[in-house]
This record gives sequence, structure tokens and C-alpha cells, in this order.
Amino acid sequence: MTIAGGLSIVLAMLRQLALVISVTLSSNELKTLDPDVIFVDQLSICIPFFRWLYPKAKVLFYGHFPDRLLASQGQGLAKYAKAVYRAPFDGIEGWSTACADDIVVNSKFTRAVFKGTFEGLRKRELKVIYPCVDTSGTQSKDSPPLWPDKKVILSINRFEDKKNLGLAIRAYAGLSQQERGKAKLILAGGFDPRNAENATTHHRLQNLTDALRLTHATFRSNDTLTTDLTTDDVDVLFLLSIPDDLKRRLLHSSSLMVYTPPNEHFGIVPLEAMLAGVPVLATDSGGPLETIYDGRTGFLRRPESVELWTDVMRKTLIPSSESALHKMGQKGKERVLAEFSQTKMVDALDREIQALCRSTGPRPTMIPDWLYVAFILSGMSVVVCVLMLGLLVWAVNHDKENRLNSNGSLTGTVVEVVTSTTSMAGWEELWESAKASKRARGRDEL
Repeated sequence: MTIAGGLSIVLAMLRQLALVISVTLSSNELKTLDPDVIFVDQLSICIPFFRWLYPKAKVLFYGHFPDRLLASQGQGLAKYAKAVYRAPFDGIEGWSTACADDIVVNSKFTRAVFKGTFEGLRKRELKVIYPCVDTSGTQSKDSPPLWPDKKVILSINRFEDKKNLGLAIRAYAGLSQQERGKAKLILAGGFDPRNAENATTHHRLQNLTDALRLTHATFRSNDTLTTDLTTDDVDVLFLLSIPDDLKRRLLHSSSLMVYTPPNEHFGIVPLEAMLAGVPVLATDSGGPLETIYDGRTGFLRRPESVELWTDVMRKTLIPSSESALHKMGQKGKERVLAEFSQTKMVDALDREIQALCRSTGPRPTMIPDWLYVAFILSGMSVVVCVLMLGLLVWAVNHDKENRLNSNGSLTGTVVEVVTSTTSMAGWEELWESAKASKRARGRDEL
């Protein structure tokens, strides 16, 4: 949900806070449930509010990836404007996440990212609980393939730049024309026509396909319900927002899943492909390093080496490789059933919740570190201001005293001089009077 394509983080926070208010202040729902633990997923802003409004329950946070790293950065001046806009939300995210009593994450890669991003989590233990896929409805490849005379190379991802979908197109273009005649590349995934990035990414991929002289066609979700996709013989097929039923049919018709995002925090698509018995070709970074065994359940390749991706795609066209790829798909399926089932995830979460309920240690502080720093700096600033004000008052008073003392000394000097001058005049007057008296006595004697 956005406003004019923006403010998504603001609206997401407001929605979550509205939910907190509705279950704590507007109703007795939370008191009725009386939970020992509140499980918070993905967005952390509600954590401190739950602790304030319902301090009885502890909070377990399941972290997928820091939101600040998922937000688009922008370019040019927009990059700096976005950084200023995001600053308070990034600070709130770090503070609210650290308020959780316990934190688990979806992969070892995500754990390293969380610790590197949030300073308050670097000394805390973050356990890994892998996400799961629904293994209850596991189907075999009994349904007929959509393109029986083609080897389908499938990519399922949202149409976003960070998904690096162009890598799949360039690698497919590396096949010879004869090889491409035996294969079809399908790019399927989430597409929101209201999202400018989705539309822009799709348009760029179409331009890239044209530049590589590959034929292509695009079908939207409504088209896939009424159109026979097998009738359009093109190199690259773009399928926008496909329904779940078509997604399952695509998986069971595919010979190879191509997963192109670099540094993906986990990646659920490779698990879905492995569960369907399809080998996965993925980047050698992020979550796929923890889900795919290179050479046993799939292939891990550097995203910079397009030719290596082309070589793996070529394996699906070699008859002698068919048996090895089938065994690889089966091992992938076994791995998913053993390590990434719902039962496995539920058991891990249950152990973590039980341990949290038994814990008696102090809860994480609700006051963020930056508030402590701000308080200390504010106190120091007040002390410095008082000292400077006192020094200024002393300086002014001292200056006044100096001026008064200086004026008093000058006045005394003037009075002293005047007094001395007056005294000298008196003496001269007395001297003249004495001389006049003496002359008068002399005349009388004569």
C-alpha cells in the first residue's frame, strides 16, 4: 500500500500500530487470549508498544531482512533526499528490533546482515530457523508437460531490478540457435501494474530480449486463464502474476530452475523447485548457499560469469545428462522434505518459544542507546552553558570594578593637584603680605 507510489514504510507502520491499539486498548482481545509470548514477523515497530501495553507477555521477533536495506536508494539528489527521509525510520527499526526478548532469523546470511546493520544486536544471540514450504500436497510429474517437445528453463521472481532477471536472458542467448530451438525460457512472477518498478523492469527485459535478437511474448494473469500458452512459439515467455495452479504446472514441466538474485536473504523459490524434483541453478551468495548443495541438489555459479550459466542450461539439452539431472532433482526433493518442511519449522519455533517462556533473565532495555547518549550530552551541555554564563557574569562584574577603580584614582590625582596648587598660591600670598609688612615698619622707623 502506497500513496502516489511512496510512503510505504509510513503506512506499514501505521497499519501495525493500528492493530496493536485494536487488540490492547480498543478491545479485550489480548487479555482474553492471555498469551505468554507474542510472535512478531518482519516489521518490528509494534514490539515496544506491546511491551508497554501488555508487559506480561514476552516478544519473539522473526527477522527476514532489515527494511532499510530493502528500500530503494534512488540516484543523484533523490538519493540524499531519500537518506534524510529514511533516517528516522531506520533509527526506529534498530531500536524497536532490539526491544524484542528473543530474535530469530531466516538464514545464517541474514544473521550476519542483522548484526552488521544494527549495532544493538551485535552482542546478542540470533538463532536461525529456516522458512518452510508446504510438503503435504507434494505431487509427482504425472501430469503431461506443457511443452512436451521443449526443455523448459524456468525463472520465478518478482519483476524488480534487484532480482537480476536479465542474467537468465543473457545466459539463454548464449545457446546456439539450434540449441534454443530445443528449449524455452520462461520468466514468471509477481507483477503489480500500479508499481512503476515492475513495469519499468518488464520493459527493460523486453528491450534486452530484442537487443539479443530473441523472440518473446507476454501474458498477464487474465490471459493465462483463456489462452493456450503452448501455441506461441517464442524464445522467451513473460508470464505476469501467474495463478498458483499454473505455477505448479510450470514447475512440473521444467527441466531447470534459474534463480538469479544475488545476496538473496533466503529464497523460497529454490525450495519449491527442489520439492518438485527440479534442479536449481542459483547465484553463489546469500540464502542459496544454505539450501543448495552444488553438484548434488543443484548448481551454484557466480552471477558475473554468464557463460557458466549458459553451460548449465546446455546440460538440460544433452541426453546423456538427463539421468544425472533426474537424480539431482530427487536428492533436492529429499533435502526439502528432511530440512524445510512445516513440521521441521514448527518444531524449531516451539523449542524457541518454550525456552523463552522458561527464561528468567533481565529483559532488553526499552530505552535506546542513542537516548542515553542524548541525555548525557544534554546534561553536559547544560553544565557547560551554566559555567559559561557564570564566567560571563564574573567577567562583566570584574570589568565594572576595574572601571570604577580606574575613575577613582584619576579623580584623586586631580584633587591632589588642585589642592597642591591652592596651597602654593596661599604661600605666595603670605610671602607677599610679609614683605609688605616689613616695608611698612621700615618707613615708620624713619
